[in-house]
Amino acid sequence: MLPAVNRMRRSSDFASVVSSGVRIRGGAFVVHQRRELVRTDPGGGAPLVGFVVGRNVGGSVQRHQVSRRLRAQVAQRLDRLPAGSGTVVRALPRAAALTSAQLGAGLDQALAKLAGGQ
Repeated sequence: MLPAVNRMRRSSDFASVVSSGVRIRGGAFVVHQRRELVRTDPGGGAPLVGFVVGRNVGGSVQRHQVSRRLRAQVAQRLDRLPAGSGTVVRALPRAAALTSAQLGAGLDQALAKLAGGQ
């Protein structure tokens, strides 16, 4: 489970990361990351993570299933995210057909590219 201190909740944080962050495509999703996210809430050193799973992924049940799987996979990889950063994971339609392990492998590749490119 993703800790509450790491959950991105403000639309301004989502917009900031997506508009001015680095973007990497990881197979079934796109990962946006901004190294330094301006925050006013406590826990300013913890990385924030948000998820976007749109209607193009599938019906309500499929969307929630994909978001739960992604949340669980990201929670296992929080130590790989830079402190104070913002990360948004946007699921693409093929994410609904993948297993949790496949989503995790795609996340590993995307996070490795982000770490190497910055």
